[in-house]
Amino acid sequence: MKLDIPLPVQTILRRFYSAGFEASVVGGCVRDSLLGLTPKDWDITTSARPEQVQHVLGDFRLLATGLKHGTVTALSDGMPVEITTYRIDGTYSDNRRPDSVCFTNRLADDLSRRDFTINAMAYSEQNGLTDCFGGQEDLQNSILRCVGEPDRRFEEDALRILRGLRFCAVLGLTPESATAQSMQTHCRLLDHIAKERIGSEFIRLLCGNYAPQVLREYPLIVGQILPEILPMIGFEQHNPHHIYDVWEHTLHALDVIPADPVLRLAILLHDSGKPYTYTQDKKGVGHFHGHGSVSVELAQQALTRLRFDGKTTRRVCSLIRIHDMPLQPDPAWIRRRLSRMGEEDFRALLEIRRADSLAQNPAYRDRLTQLDALLPILEQILAEQQCFSLKDLCIDGTDLITLGLRPGPMVGELLKQLLDAVIQGKTANEKEALLTLAKQILNEKHR
Repeated sequence: MKLDIPLPVQTILRRFYSAGFEASVVGGCVRDSLLGLTPKDWDITTSARPEQVQHVLGDFRLLATGLKHGTVTALSDGMPVEITTYRIDGTYSDNRRPDSVCFTNRLADDLSRRDFTINAMAYSEQNGLTDCFGGQEDLQNSILRCVGEPDRRFEEDALRILRGLRFCAVLGLTPESATAQSMQTHCRLLDHIAKERIGSEFIRLLCGNYAPQVLREYPLIVGQILPEILPMIGFEQHNPHHIYDVWEHTLHALDVIPADPVLRLAILLHDSGKPYTYTQDKKGVGHFHGHGSVSVELAQQALTRLRFDGKTTRRVCSLIRIHDMPLQPDPAWIRRRLSRMGEEDFRALLEIRRADSLAQNPAYRDRLTQLDALLPILEQILAEQQCFSLKDLCIDGTDLITLGLRPGPMVGELLKQLLDAVIQGKTANEKEALLTLAKQILNEKHR
């Protein structure tokens, strides 16, 4: 077996070999290479001590990214390569990082400190694959297994719990029994982890192809970091439009929506307000009036806590707020929505509506018919570059000022009126037609 190692990484490895040190690529790059995937990052582990690494790579640009823990990042032909000295970790008092490390001369010692067997493999040209813990076999069998005792691994670094679920969601792995049990036993330790790290790991999990299965299997672990989902689990809807409880409906919708962070977050939380707004009519039919607004509040709370950026939070909340909006396959209505939302968010809304409909009772999927009728109109509007924003309007504020309008708020207000007339099809987006309409509006105001 031979791994296809990029030339910039090979250059560093050979530099260590020439200096008499051991060096191997290690961790995720080996795992991904064995799976036939293209690694995003390449890491190296070496017998050279940090000061020796700096000496051997003295003509490279070096970044002391983790010198305390024996880690240096070298830029090789523009590629960042993280290099770590063989080490044994000390105690983890904060459930995240070792308080101290002890350097060692043995590769096996270094691999034994790692989280999962699939990440505890190393490869070098001289020795081939070094796999002390059966990682290759676990990978072939789609098994997630801790290196050594699972309890110890998760007590050392609680983020490994979420990281493990992320591997399951992305690679389709199944935790073996002891690993799965320990994950659930220690999930409260996730409270000790920085929220931005939790958010970053969670969104990668959520965008995995197998995310619905992982969330279905481990809802209490997910609920530890996202308690907003817990009331949805098992909450029956008692409504003919739904054949699943709120949580199962959400997971079915998640299964059919594209793996985009905004779309996945929006669909995950779009019905989170239902348990708080549930009412039953005299016939025993369940209703959720106002659940969209409550879902927005919960989403805002969750995404702020997990330190998601403002743009993502605003987009997710905006989509949740209108996710139940009736769709109208009408050109004027579509142009108006495009004017308010922009093409990206309007398409996102349609994706959410499609996923939401596909996760409902098949007998009530009338929204899919509306979507099918709406899409050709949308594409025609875009293909013809029809006007739905001020920047597309054939006149601007300068043109209105030539009519005698004073610079100020009135100019903006009149431009919006003209845009609205174009969107509704009341006038053409042509300069003369717009100026004529502007004069009419101004004359009416001065009567």
